Amino acid sequence: MNGRVFIIGLGLIGGSLALCIKKEHPESIITGFDISVDNLKLASMMGVIDNLSTTIEEGAKTADLIILSTPVKETEKIIEILSKIELKEKVIITDVGSTKSVITKKSQVLLDKNVTFIGGHPMAGSHKSGVSASKVLLFENAFYLLTPHEKIEDQHVQCLLKWLQGTNAKFLVISPEEHDLLAGAISHMPHIVAASLVHQADQISEKHKLVTRLAAGGFRDITRIASSSPSMWRDILIHNKNVLIELMNEWKKEMDRVLTLIENERAEELYDYFSRAKKVRDGLPQDQKGAIPAFYDLYVDVPDYPGVISEITGYLAQEKISITNIRIMETREEIFGILAISFQTEEDRIRAQKCIAAYSNYDTTIG
Repeated sequence: MNGRVFIIGLGLIGGSLALCIKKEHPESIITGFDISVDNLKLASMMGVIDNLSTTIEEGAKTADLIILSTPVKETEKIIEILSKIELKEKVIITDVGSTKSVITKKSQVLLDKNVTFIGGHPMAGSHKSGVSASKVLLFENAFYLLTPHEKIEDQHVQCLLKWLQGTNAKFLVISPEEHDLLAGAISHMPHIVAASLVHQADQISEKHKLVTRLAAGGFRDITRIASSSPSMWRDILIHNKNVLIELMNEWKKEMDRVLTLIENERAEELYDYFSRAKKVRDGLPQDQKGAIPAFYDLYVDVPDYPGVISEITGYLAQEKISITNIRIMETREEIFGILAISFQTEEDRIRAQKCIAAYSNYDTTIG
């Protein structure tokens, strides 16, 4: 497919989509817009986009495909702006937001003008952010949900899929309402729980200073997603409030049930509770990307002596294996190994495990 693509918002997702489209449709012309002029120039210098636009109106009026890669609140505003612009007759507009019902309702202003809007949510991310972290493989084998309005004809959905086929993602077409329920359960709620655990630990630390030091181990790992963008999650929770109110009420009931089991020392039922959770969790797919970006960690059990970190990183460097983070685990409850090394992909983690085994006798455990 040839044509003009206009991407509004050149962060990790917008930049990566640009690279995927350029790979699959090299004759297409990609124009970008971002509220940060420096970010826009960087995207142009890196070759992520072909042209830059100083206004939304300028880039949108000649586009065949418009991708809104912005926070959900901003997406609403941009849809309103686009509804007032004279766009090409067969233009397709899509977004990448984590909530869909509100955005789809908002898109009615475009549908009223016979402009096609198809909600989208690529379930992919990275340890890094910004256009400089853009990569063509970001969406490979990740789920990419499309949520077209019931009035949108399938031919338009198929056209969007052709534009996005360079992502090599696993596309699913579902309703906006189903999307928000699924995303609420497996992405939005975990972020709320992680943040609440951090708040609880912070409150306890006011009287017990050791909490901060002890939390540097497994606690820090299981609450990693609490480090996500506060402004982004504020908007997501407000957008998906109806689903989350219901889910949180169900969560409160679940916690009350566990509380009752603990208070009454119902040992067998507590065992069954954790046994069931273990069985379900162990049965989850391990080789697929989900709603929350995966953390590819490898724990290495090494002796604590000077130079051991450079020794391990030296092995990895010899095999040209990149790492995203490395840290010493002072608190290792439920974690095996003193070094925790993070990688960008599962492939890198597997290569690293084989590399360390080949060069040393250190034990490794996948996190």
